[in-house]
Amino acid sequence: MSHILGARQAQKLRTRQALLDAGLRLLEHQSLSSLGLREITREVGVAPAGFYRHFRDMSDLGVALVEESFGSLRAMVRVIRDGRARSDEVIDSTVDVIAAYVRDHRAHFRFIARERNGGVREVRDAIAGELALFAEELASDLAEQPESAGWSPEDVRMLADLYVDHMVMTATAFLDVPAAPSPEATAAEQAIARRARRQMRLIHLGRSHWLDDGPGGAD
Repeated sequence: MSHILGARQAQKLRTRQALLDAGLRLLEHQSLSSLGLREITREVGVAPAGFYRHFRDMSDLGVALVEESFGSLRAMVRVIRDGRARSDEVIDSTVDVIAAYVRDHRAHFRFIARERNGGVREVRDAIAGELALFAEELASDLAEQPESAGWSPEDVRMLADLYVDHMVMTATAFLDVPAAPSPEATAAEQAIARRARRQMRLIHLGRSHWLDDGPGGAD
C-alpha cells in the first residue's frame, strides 16, 4: 500500500511540475493575466479539472513560479553577501553571476521582469516579497561591514535596496542580448557588463562618502 501511495505522490509531483514548466514556456510571449488555464492543461495533456488538484487558480500557479524562479536567483545575492572579498572583486563577480544566471535561466527571469509590474496582484506581491527578503538579508550583512560604521539601520536598508534594484536592472538588460551565441551577442553582453560594473562602483563610492557631512549624509 505504501508503495502505491508513494507512486501516486510521485506522479502528482510530476504533473505539478509539468504544469509549471508548461506555464513558463507559454509565458515566454505573453503575460500571466492573458494566459488561460485551458492553454496550460492542453500543453500538458491533462483535463482542465486536473489543474485544480495542484493549484487553486492561475494566480496560485504564478506564485509557485515566483518561488521556483527565486530559488535559483539566490545565487546572485550570495556573491554580494560575501564580505570577505574586496569590493572590486565582489562587483566583478556579481556582474558575472547575473550574466550567467540570465543565460541559464532566461525564461525564469523574463517571467519575473514582466510580472514584477504585471496585472496579477498576488504575483506582484510575491515578487516584491522575495526582493524585500533579499534586501533584508543583504542589509544584515552590510551592517556588519566596517564601511557601515555610524550608519542608521534605515540607511543600510536603503543601500541594500539599491544593490538589489541594480541587480534586477542589470539582469533585465542582459535579457535583451540574443540567446544564440554570436560575436554581436558577446559584444552586447560585454557592453552591458562594463556599464553595470561602473554603476556598482559609483554606488560603492557613494557609500564610502555617505557620512562625510555628518549622519544621514548631506541631508
